[in-house]
Amino acid sequence: MSLKLAVFDVDGTLVDSRQTILRAAVEAARDVGLPEPGYDAVRQIVGLSLHEALHVLAPQLTDAELAEFVARFQASFTRMHNEPGFKEPLYAGAEAHLRRLEKDGWLLAMATGNSRRGVNRLLDNHDWRSLFVSTHCASDGPGKPHPAMLLEAMKASGCEPRQTVMIGDTGHDIRMALNAGTRAQGVAWGFHTPDEVRAAGAHHVAADFDELDAELDRFAAAL
Repeated sequence: MSLKLAVFDVDGTLVDSRQTILRAAVEAARDVGLPEPGYDAVRQIVGLSLHEALHVLAPQLTDAELAEFVARFQASFTRMHNEPGFKEPLYAGAEAHLRRLEKDGWLLAMATGNSRRGVNRLLDNHDWRSLFVSTHCASDGPGKPHPAMLLEAMKASGCEPRQTVMIGDTGHDIRMALNAGTRAQGVAWGFHTPDEVRAAGAHHVAADFDELDAELDRFAAAL
């Protein structure tokens, strides 16, 4: 049986983090004296490494000011996650989808703009440590759309680009996949609109997890 690797983005693909990311951006902006950003501005930067994302959001900042903006965002995010009972919800169907892929012999990896601390928290909160062959994040090196995370995921799994699908909700995910020579699978429920994901070059955009299941089955059958 041919190896097959599904690499997942996190925010906007598996985890519905729209409210927490917006809140952290608004609180951080307020703390450093910037105008509060709207959701449409914030959603465009999700998927990038935090430093790059906030630079896009506020390109006028000096290096020192940007570092403070990043620190304030991280502090807000940490406060939210430390609130009693806090848990970012998974999108409906995400857990079942991952378990189905594992059962069907897929190797699973993660490629996210999150920090390593954020990845570890996610793995522990959802009992995913045994589910993913490898996890790759902004703490490891170049962020999206650089192909580094995908290249490392393929190396860890022993898979080639033709055996690999990158699944994500933003143009940053899609461009990373294309830069790595893998299948670029978009989803329609995250931070970027389906049209934005298609415009980035996605080979397909799934409307829901049932359609994603079917598309990955077609991909696997062709290997």
